[in-house]
Amino acid sequence: MSRLSRGAWCVLALAVWLPGSGVATIVDAAQRDAAHDFPNKPIRFIAPFVAGAGTDITARTVAQKLTERVGHQVIVDNRPGAAGSIGVDLTAKATPDGYTVSLISASHSVNAAINPKLPYELTRDLQAVSQMTSLGYLLVVHPSVPVKSVMELVAYAKANPGKLNYGSSGTGGLSHFAGTLFGYMSGTDLVHVPYKGGAAALNDLLGGRTQIQFATLLGTRSHIQAGRLRALAISTLKRSPAAPDIPTVSEAGLSGYEVNQWYGVVTSAKVPRAIVNKLAAEISASVHSPDVAQRLSSDGSMPVGSKPEEFGAHIRAEIAKWRKLVKDAGLRLQ
Repeated sequence: MSRLSRGAWCVLALAVWLPGSGVATIVDAAQRDAAHDFPNKPIRFIAPFVAGAGTDITARTVAQKLTERVGHQVIVDNRPGAAGSIGVDLTAKATPDGYTVSLISASHSVNAAINPKLPYELTRDLQAVSQMTSLGYLLVVHPSVPVKSVMELVAYAKANPGKLNYGSSGTGGLSHFAGTLFGYMSGTDLVHVPYKGGAAALNDLLGGRTQIQFATLLGTRSHIQAGRLRALAISTLKRSPAAPDIPTVSEAGLSGYEVNQWYGVVTSAKVPRAIVNKLAAEISASVHSPDVAQRLSSDGSMPVGSKPEEFGAHIRAEIAKWRKLVKDAGLRLQ
């Protein structure tokens, strides 16, 4: 049960004397009162992947600023495993007082779309707090592939069906679906090669054992500058300020293509909305602060800081998008 002040308990007691909408009004007032004192102790910020991963770096960057803003420690707790579902499940089952939140990424929407055995239902057992960042994948090719644009790649792939391999961080991951969506929308036959992580996939791309990958700007920038890889486009609908000369896949010829490796925050579905709104406001202010925005931009991330209802709608749209792709593309996942 959320901690309420004495005044909140008094107005709640009055609810038994009020009919219908009066009860709702009293409950809303009690929740606002609880949010007024929030937080009054440390907040547990679960990062559901290993320390040093992109989610962990983002979580720690934002947690440090949140700590400064709210006056209480925001402690990052790494809980990796099961494609990020262990940490999210802990959040879903935590005391619903707002003191346990979890970072999620776009990969969690993919998991929700394709995995019926998750221990939680993302849009039922949890509620959105705020989308923190937006991050695009670079579409990169090995220099041996004789193309310099997205449409040249499409033409070359159509002329060589089944001969171009693209690596991903693993079956069912976002980079896998980025390639699947590209192949489906362009009508090309690209061969998926899953790896145990993006770094292993990148190593084989650099060695020429695969030819294509959707990878992060942070992981590929130095290789692009050295000529070991060629960047064709970025997967978001808008160009990245970190790489403004690289066109989006959509503007380069595959209209409407979008894959966004976003990061956001969720908490238990039972946390009072007034507390969720307060968390969202602090997260938005944190990601838009100049020092945090600058640090996040090192990997091409852009601050978002959305409201809970906006982020919730985004999660539902992402799940529907990936579920439709699996069906329309006849994708079989093992």
